[in-house]
Amino acid sequence: MNEETAANRALWDARARVHGTTAEDRFYDVPSFLAGRQTLYGIERDLAGDVKGRDLLHLHCHFGMDTLNWARLGARATGTDFSPAAISRARELTVRAGLRADFVEADAQQLPQELAARFDLAIATYGVLCWIADLDAWMRSAAMTLRPGGALIMVDLHPLFQTVATFDPFVADWPYGGGRQQQETVVGTYADANVHMEALDAAQYPYSLGEIVTAAVRAGLHIDSLREHTEAEFDPRGILPRRADGLYHLPFSATHLPVLYSLKATLPASPLR
Repeated sequence: MNEETAANRALWDARARVHGTTAEDRFYDVPSFLAGRQTLYGIERDLAGDVKGRDLLHLHCHFGMDTLNWARLGARATGTDFSPAAISRARELTVRAGLRADFVEADAQQLPQELAARFDLAIATYGVLCWIADLDAWMRSAAMTLRPGGALIMVDLHPLFQTVATFDPFVADWPYGGGRQQQETVVGTYADANVHMEALDAAQYPYSLGEIVTAAVRAGLHIDSLREHTEAEFDPRGILPRRADGLYHLPFSATHLPVLYSLKATLPASPLR
């Protein structure tokens, strides 16, 4: 493991230990999840369709809430994450929720061969690729887990939205694509502003939409759909205005900039020519 990956894992270990552990953490809100709250959003559920009886791999599962909600919808769910603290908490949460799911500690850029060709769906959502140093390796690894005809489903922050530092005033300070490592020191956590956490170094990587799609194609996947979404059911970065209908958006002049993108890509039953 290189220095940057080790630093990122230390950050996510620290977050996994505190996320969902306080009454003030409404972002994760473990008690309502245990009471039956569905944490998945409409975009990923629509793309996945009926998952009952299907083998589903949830990449970057953190401490397991979304993985377990896929299980609630009837999937045979497996979650993976590179954080041992996250995987430990996910297994504990599985017992508390009375659900069934498997959890595997693994770097999504180098998933173990035991996961090869086992899944109908591989799903990754919200805050994914910005943590990935090798985009091509990530796509190859995700594709490796799919059976022929299986699909990779992604919903993530749009690269254009990631360039925006603040909405009012409108400031952009993040590269659009290129994959060049960006160093930062992270203080606190997005889930609960009241939680004190040690300042930790982290490395992130900006990718353009074109780079993401190209990596999927290089991995042997067929692009079924690519959509750019100008509204979201939640504010993934805490900077967006909220409309009267409860949705978040990014107004710009007389139009709106995309906030999220969604991708569905299938592993062909026979090799592409």
